[in-house]
This record gives sequence, C-alpha cells and structure tokens, in this order.
Amino acid sequence: MTATKENFIPLDDTGLTDEELFARIPQDEAAVEKITAPRYSYWHSVLRVFFRKKSNIVVIVLFAIIIVFTYIYPLINGYDRYGNLMAADTKHLTPSAAIEKFGFSIRWIFGTGASGQSTFDAMWYGARISLSLAFLCAIINFSIGIVVGAVWGFSKKVDMVMNEIRNVVANVPGTLIISVWVLIFSPNFWTLVFAMCVTGWIGVAYGLRTQVIIIRDREYNLASRCLGSSTLRIAVKNILPFMISFIVTVLATQIPAYIASEAFLSYIGLGISDTTLGKIIYNAQSAMVTPGWGWEFWCPVMLSAFISIVLFLIGQSLGDAADPRTHM
Repeated sequence: MTATKENFIPLDDTGLTDEELFARIPQDEAAVEKITAPRYSYWHSVLRVFFRKKSNIVVIVLFAIIIVFTYIYPLINGYDRYGNLMAADTKHLTPSAAIEKFGFSIRWIFGTGASGQSTFDAMWYGARISLSLAFLCAIINFSIGIVVGAVWGFSKKVDMVMNEIRNVVANVPGTLIISVWVLIFSPNFWTLVFAMCVTGWIGVAYGLRTQVIIIRDREYNLASRCLGSSTLRIAVKNILPFMISFIVTVLATQIPAYIASEAFLSYIGLGISDTTLGKIIYNAQSAMVTPGWGWEFWCPVMLSAFISIVLFLIGQSLGDAADPRTHM
C-alpha cells in the first residue's frame, strides 16, 4: 500500500508516552574515535602478495629442501671424505655400480669420487660451506652498503669523496682484487670472506645512493624537513622503507654471485682448502672428459646452478612483493 498523508496516525492518538515511543541511544566516545578502515601491516601484505603465486610456494619448498640437506643432512650422515680411501674398488664408481656394491641408499645415487667418497654426500657438505660463505658476505656487504649508501646520497661532501673511491675501484676487476687478497694471505674461509667484502659493499652503496638521490627531495621528504625532522629520521623512516624492494632485488643477484665467485676461484686454484662446491668441481675437472666419470663433475656443477637459480627466484619474487605498489 502506498504511504499517503491519510495513512499516518498522529502520535497523540497512539496512547503511548514519549518514553515508550523514543529511546535515547548512548554515545560511546571510544567508538566514535574508532577508525573503520582495515588495519594495514606492511610485512603481512608482503607475505600475502608473495604467497599469492603458487610458483613461489614451490620455490620456498625447494629452498627448504636445500637448507635441510645443506645444514642438517651432513650432521646426521657424518660425511668422511677418506672413509674408503684404501679400497681401490670403490673409486670412480657410476651410480649403478655404487648401488650394486654398497646397496641402495641415497648416498650412492650419484656414484663415488676419486677417494671412494659418496659424491652425493660431498656435494651437500661442500654446499654448506659455499652457502655459509655467500650468506655471510651478503650480510656484511649489505649492512655496510646500506648505511654508507644512505649517507652517500644525503651528503654532498661524502658524495665527492666516495665517487672518487668508486671510480678507482670500479676500474679494477673484482676477481683480480679477490685473487690478490687470497694470494697475500692464506686461502681459508675468513680470508675469502674478507676478500669479497673489502670492496664488495661499494657497489651496493652506490646503487642505494642513486635511489636516495632520486627520492630525497620529493614533497613528503621536504615537508618532513620543514616540520623539523632530522636527516637521520628522514633516512630511516621515509627513505629506507622505500628501498626494501630495491635492496631485496639486488640481494637476489648478489648471493648467487658469491657462490659463483667461490666456485670460479676454486676452479682456477685460488679457492679455500676446505671442501666447497668449487673445490669439488676443481678436483673433478679431469673426470669431465673421462668416460664413466662425468657424474663426479656434472653433479656438483648442477647443484651449484640449482641453488643459485632457487635463491635468485626467491629474491626476485620477494623484491616484487616488497614493492608497496603491488599491495593494492
């Protein structure tokens, strides 16, 4: 029925009091101040965007497998490189021959090496040192590079000095610098870490300096400066969070590069004396051209490539997810 003037009943004719007709709604001052917009968490959004792609879940699972076999499997297995050294019939066995001699086990699926050792065990034992080296170099170089890069981008005096230092260092091949340091000092783990970090942070700092210069004079940073914010606060609160995507993306390329550098130095005989992936490849280079011995060379090569690809994919996906523009 259509509502018309004749359909309404006067309030006086209802026979109800004002208290019965109307009720006062209490006002909650806390509720008035409550913001109804959903809460935003940056890192929650990063993880949500990252795990939105099913391929990233697969890559994370592969990375977890790498970590387990790299750091846990050698501890459980108790790798001994010279365990079968005195047994001549255990050396340079193909996977099928190794399984036939020792019985089926994951240890023998890639055969044995020159000392009768398990190639599978040797690969993961070497990966532990190579990965530890790469992670440690990345932590040191990026910690120094981020701090220096932020200051470099803000201070014109620092910019003049650091540009001259970079121009000198950039014209010297990084491999040559590392090789000289390794030759001067004894080739061990910490020597290689120092050699990779003595100038490795400059490239990170310069890349960050370029990004800082691009965004340091944007409107919101100028407004912060006018409101009295210190340079340190602007760098920490306004600029560095904006750099997370850039930092993660560069990190994704640097960690595989450290693994590749260690493998290359070991391959040319300048690596550390410990069993690393590069050292295994170096020791097995003669097996590459020997019929039936190719497993000893190509398995660690493929593992090194596999680890580098997985780390690169994780870094690239995290870099994309860390970009706030993907959180819409």
